[in-house]
Amino acid sequence: MSTDRTEWPEGVARHVLGRVDSTMSEAARLAPHLAGPAWILALDQTGGRGRRGRPWRMPAGNFAATYVFHPQVSPQQAALYSFVAALALEEALSRVAGPHARLSIKWPNDVLLNGGKIAGILLESLGQGGRISQLAIGIGVNLAEAPDPGTLEAGAMAPVSLRAETGLVIAPEEFLTPLAVAFDRLARQFATQGFAPIRAAWLARAARLGERLVARTGTETHEGVFETIDETGAMILRTAGGPMAISAAEIFF
Repeated sequence: MSTDRTEWPEGVARHVLGRVDSTMSEAARLAPHLAGPAWILALDQTGGRGRRGRPWRMPAGNFAATYVFHPQVSPQQAALYSFVAALALEEALSRVAGPHARLSIKWPNDVLLNGGKIAGILLESLGQGGRISQLAIGIGVNLAEAPDPGTLEAGAMAPVSLRAETGLVIAPEEFLTPLAVAFDRLARQFATQGFAPIRAAWLARAARLGERLVARTGTETHEGVFETIDETGAMILRTAGGPMAISAAEIFF
């Protein structure tokens, strides 16, 4: 795979750090001083975190980066960037792994390889007056090693790594360029054409679309057939009581 820096998106900064507490924390520190969007890549993290503040361990050789920018959008629009990021991540993995890699996206934004979780995405935002002024998109990819399943919460999807599944050895710095290029193109499409083409592309790659699954919110469990996502990114689940829109949940197959 070419890593020619001429591919790098124009106007986007690139920071590669040897070690940091977390790329999300570093993005929050850097954001007030950035003139434009930036990618922050760490080769080692000492305090990475996942969804709901869960600790996130990063084995050596894995990918941890955050894209931070100032979109000036509503909170609803900001949330849709998770679908943009998931598509960019799937595209970048497809590019490095080749056409035979069996990739899909688990709602809303976990990327699966051969049915196991290879990557996840975390969004954090700042804003006031109903507008988001700063958005950080954290991305973690098991390039070299999958975390020990024993360290995961009960029922979590089995993790996999690119190296174990395909035999490919890709350095984090090498993976950043195709990811940045894909994200830049898709974010521009989202900005100019809205969510409709992103939604269509996401649905074409959705894991278990049309199949039965379980969605667990903080207090309730719902079972049904995954029919689609709506214009807000909510999952539409066809349950025994009729269609249900689910905006946030843990999904189990």
